[in-house]
Amino acid sequence: MATPAPLSEIGYAQATAGPGWWTQLDDEPTPELQWPRSVAVFDAMRSQDSQVASVLRAVTLPVRRTPWRIDPAGAREDVVRLVAEDLGLPVVGDSLPVTPPLRTRDRFSWADHLRQALLMLPFGHMYFEQVYRLDTDSRARLRKLAPRMPRTIERVDVADDGGLIGILQHSHKIGLPQQIIPVTRLVAYVHDKEGGNWVGRSLLRPAYKHWLIKDRLLRVDAQTIERNGLGVPVYEGAEDEEDLSKGLDMARRWRSGEQAGAATPYGAKIRLAGVEGTLPQALPSIRYHDEQIGRAVLAHFLNLGSQTGSWALGTTFADFFTLSLQTLAQQIADVATQHIVEDIVDVNYGETEPAPRVVFDEIGSRQAATAAAIKVLVDAGIIRPDRTLEETLRQQYGLPSKDQRPGETASTEEP
Repeated sequence: MATPAPLSEIGYAQATAGPGWWTQLDDEPTPELQWPRSVAVFDAMRSQDSQVASVLRAVTLPVRRTPWRIDPAGAREDVVRLVAEDLGLPVVGDSLPVTPPLRTRDRFSWADHLRQALLMLPFGHMYFEQVYRLDTDSRARLRKLAPRMPRTIERVDVADDGGLIGILQHSHKIGLPQQIIPVTRLVAYVHDKEGGNWVGRSLLRPAYKHWLIKDRLLRVDAQTIERNGLGVPVYEGAEDEEDLSKGLDMARRWRSGEQAGAATPYGAKIRLAGVEGTLPQALPSIRYHDEQIGRAVLAHFLNLGSQTGSWALGTTFADFFTLSLQTLAQQIADVATQHIVEDIVDVNYGETEPAPRVVFDEIGSRQAATAAAIKVLVDAGIIRPDRTLEETLRQQYGLPSKDQRPGETASTEEP
């Protein structure tokens, strides 16, 4: 007799929200990094530190720059065309470009959505609310994915099984009731989600202590230069307390410039006392913490040539970094396919209709086969050149689509 399949859960992935529920979303031991206080800290890190800003740009810009497309994946042509038009993305191997809307106002922008979705990296999470409109054929068309910024979120409701129930935002108007945005209307990008932790873990979390220490070192270094760069004015030769008081006031008012000067009584003098001994050097420590901030996201190459190593190591480090970018882009593609594309198909065609996928071109060193390699494969008879292959290669290399002859369709076998 076959063992019956388990149809319900016994254990749980996330405790039900209760007093202090926000501390149950993650196991962060540092008080200032416990959500939602962490949002302000990570926002300060990305806004105030040049190394952190460089790290985030190094991670996000290649993902934003690579071409994104719609892979039919066996879906019907009209379904693929609807999704491609809503997202404004080309179809893989399709010679017919997606018809752009007459106006971009009140239309969804994939480029802008991708830029905001990558805010999950510094904050750990980024939520969007789906908004549709009906066209003249009564089809639901994606109007926008409205961002729900991390600073506006008051509560994240999570079920015992770890599934997301919805989010609640801070009330922005007095007297209006707060409404939970259910998961059915949300698109959630969460970085390093574990169990029922729907606030994620910031990419900057491992770099926090280095940023904090570096910030203090920069302040100390600035004070060291300010106090000791030109020396300290010292008044000598005071005959009485009144003269000493005037001399002290003169020293405190000492300023450099074209009109700068001082007059002292006979026998008195004012001098600039230089540094005696060795001052502590903050810059080596600052460079070390900069290096650790880059290492936190595998961006070692940002430090090559300045602190450790040489540019000859750049290729090896860049390969690891490129793999991390591939993984990040794949996560975004998976979430977009499951919660944007499939939702568009569900509301228009039903949940049993096959749906296309969001895909992207390989980033950096993991490029697709070169033209020379493809020629070798074709000459060997391993692959057959057809119209789909030609259009895919034209898209990859940024070439225009092939002009169709009268009567020719995109499904023609011969290129």
